[in-house]
Amino acid sequence: MEIPSKYDPNRVEEHWYDYWMKHDFFSSKPDDREPYTIVIPPPNVTGVLHMGHMLNNTIQDVLIRRARLMGKNACWVPGSDHAAIATEAKVVAKLKAEGIEKSDLTREEFLKHVWEWTHEYGGVIFKQLEKLGCSLDWKRKKFTMDDDMSASVIKVFVDLYEKGLIYRGYRMVNWDPEAKTTLSDEEVVHEERQGTLYYFAYPIEGSDEKVTIATTRPETILGDTAICINPNDERYHHLKGKKAIVPICNRVIPIIEDEYVDIEFGTGCLKVTPAHDENDKNLGDKHDLEVIDIFNEDATLNSYGLHYKGKDRFVVRKEISKELEEKGFLVKTEQHINKVGTSERTKAVIEPRLSDQWFLKMEGLAKPALDAVLKNGDVKLYPKKFENTYRHWMENIRDWNISRQLWWGQQIPAYYYGDGKNDFVVAENKEEALKKAQEAIISNGVEKSLTVDDLTQDPDALDTWFSSWLWPISVFNGILDPDNEEINYYYPTSDLVTGPDILFFWVARMIVAGYEYQGKRPFENVYLTGLVRDKQRRKMSKQLGNSPDALKLIKDFGADGVRVGLLLSSAAGNDLMFDEALCQQGKNFANKIWNAFRLIKGWEVEDLPQPEAAKIGVDWYTAKFNQTLAEIEDHFSKYRISDALMAIYKLVWDDFCSWLLEIVKPAYQQPIDQTTFDAIINLFEENLKLLHPFMPFLSEEVWQHITERSPEEALIVSNWPKRVNVDTDLISGFDFAAEVISGIRTIRKEKNIPQKEALELSVLNSGEVSNKMDPVISKLCNLSQMETVKEALEGALSFRVKSNEYFIPIGGAIDVEAEIKKITDELNYTKGFLQSVKKKLSNERFVSNAPEKVVAIEKKKASDAEAKIETLEKSLASLG
Repeated sequence: MEIPSKYDPNRVEEHWYDYWMKHDFFSSKPDDREPYTIVIPPPNVTGVLHMGHMLNNTIQDVLIRRARLMGKNACWVPGSDHAAIATEAKVVAKLKAEGIEKSDLTREEFLKHVWEWTHEYGGVIFKQLEKLGCSLDWKRKKFTMDDDMSASVIKVFVDLYEKGLIYRGYRMVNWDPEAKTTLSDEEVVHEERQGTLYYFAYPIEGSDEKVTIATTRPETILGDTAICINPNDERYHHLKGKKAIVPICNRVIPIIEDEYVDIEFGTGCLKVTPAHDENDKNLGDKHDLEVIDIFNEDATLNSYGLHYKGKDRFVVRKEISKELEEKGFLVKTEQHINKVGTSERTKAVIEPRLSDQWFLKMEGLAKPALDAVLKNGDVKLYPKKFENTYRHWMENIRDWNISRQLWWGQQIPAYYYGDGKNDFVVAENKEEALKKAQEAIISNGVEKSLTVDDLTQDPDALDTWFSSWLWPISVFNGILDPDNEEINYYYPTSDLVTGPDILFFWVARMIVAGYEYQGKRPFENVYLTGLVRDKQRRKMSKQLGNSPDALKLIKDFGADGVRVGLLLSSAAGNDLMFDEALCQQGKNFANKIWNAFRLIKGWEVEDLPQPEAAKIGVDWYTAKFNQTLAEIEDHFSKYRISDALMAIYKLVWDDFCSWLLEIVKPAYQQPIDQTTFDAIINLFEENLKLLHPFMPFLSEEVWQHITERSPEEALIVSNWPKRVNVDTDLISGFDFAAEVISGIRTIRKEKNIPQKEALELSVLNSGEVSNKMDPVISKLCNLSQMETVKEALEGALSFRVKSNEYFIPIGGAIDVEAEIKKITDELNYTKGFLQSVKKKLSNERFVSNAPEKVVAIEKKKASDAEAKIETLEKSLASLG
């Protein structure tokens, strides 16, 4: 097979991916092997590949490919998430652009549009993952809205309701006025923003007195139903039992007393708006206050907003403060920084809102999941530092608001059959609901026959996370059929790779679901990646325009180059500062390997005796390979994927390409012996096995070029190298030899002695070091002679490695006078430098006042100078 002169990733990547797919290398079925399972963190169904996805999925592919090489039954399950809020928002926007309002459509009509959108744009990211080389079992592709996945969600809802863990409650919730749905506390991002603190005067009924109130939200004045003072605040004792008048709307409201009010904050008087603040709602319940909701679902004002009806809350904020100023109610304003809650999905400012919602009691459910991570170690987080974050969330867990005011998603299986708020039943389908509703009516002594048409299903959908928390179970049908062959074989899964930003959203909840529905952990290890940031440390995002086009990167640098570039600087849990230069480094590495392969295959092979240097080189690299293999496996065991790659990178680039190939390379236009060639090919194949998880395309391409192979012999299904005992003496001996070689090469460079000119080398051997590596030194340095001497050679250049001193006779090739002058000049300069450093160190004031680190640096300078002077004096003596 002809080997192209250059490695062209665009030529080979599609070919090998198709080859792997054709031969079904990615698919998995239960058998007698040890399973290794990963479930993909399901990307949004209409999502596209961004840098975070590339990092996350590259790591998963590295783990799954390595497991495959280790002989495990590797199963990587792909899938996507219906992403209710994001997807529904996109479809609503699309329809609006076409002149269609969601409110004009029935639920069925709207969902038809969503499914059309999903079919048109869904799956794009999967094609992109193929380009990256991800070896997912595509036959297992799942979607959170698949019939069986939805049925699993509904079954779990009914089960939890019947256990008394799901309830319906009228609560203050986080309302996203853009998506027009409630959000859980975890979906709200709190941001510090510069705002204004407004001071307004409220008249006291029946007097000329006014009381001043401070607020950051003047628009909510129209919903005030009380003013609250602290009973211990002497400034306001005289207001007890009186009433105040709300400006503009002129509503008369009571002045109440409660120790909740902070005497020190603002004016010590608090306006109470029970419909628009959770703490105010608690005060309102305690003091039986009226609740006035002034907002529509899109955060425009309703009829309670008077002449501001229909206007947006932020527009009203400006206009009402101006009106209050004109009418003499504004006392003053101050700049004020406060935390504003925003929607994680739409970025809209959250509005606290009273609403009937469905909640899941979490405290009892969370206990096994808390113990799994923090007590018994059933689930391990990498890096370990995230255990503190996990502990904080789980020990302070609140009931989960699981309902959303959306149509896209699993519709809540609650069916209303009467006029009362609590006249409902929960069932997996309408038929079952009808039976339960009929039983409920009869138990209440009512004789009435119901039909399906008498039932009205709750219009809300379930939180998207309520489907994805079942992901590791439901992808194997473990909810609908909890004892099936696949769930018993593949569950618990092995590793989960995800971002720390969804440690609670998704990871913790999956652990909760795992113990509730399978009685065991959903996975053993959680590898938490860092965020991908740009060189300015900004998080990559579409809004900032700093996220590169993933497919363009793959086209420019090759999938392997991008994978290596991402992983080389991506330690677990630490943010990655992305720079395209990293991908260039990965591309250069691929080219280095390709060129090494072409060099080897270009050698003519003959049946010749094996040179001693080549034998030593092969033995050394074999030892070095096994030593590095142990390091790599240790890194993998600790999920230090970046460190594992760096160890392979150094092994291949430095030890194999730069050292071993130079040691065994035959002389110009000369053949190589068969023994050495076979050994080099074997070692190259072992390198390719290590490289394959990181660089699947390049490694398979080279593997298949080495010799013709059947599909069963493809690299993807070969065997991970097996470790053998390491000859550490051989490795340390070579490290010593490398220093000697470096010393000789330095002399050649400094004296401009060409490599083709043979040198003689003499060594004053201390007896501490073996001369086993001499053939390697001789080959790489082109030595005509190596001898051991008993005393220093005069008139020779020298250098020291540990306790051995090496001499190269200069003969006529060196201008002795010029060399003596050069060394003398350097010696005089170094002595002067040493004198200046010693003068500084003898200055007691400097030593006493300078930082300890600075003094240490000066002392190091002095010792280095002294060592250099000793070497220069010896060199000068040898020339004299």
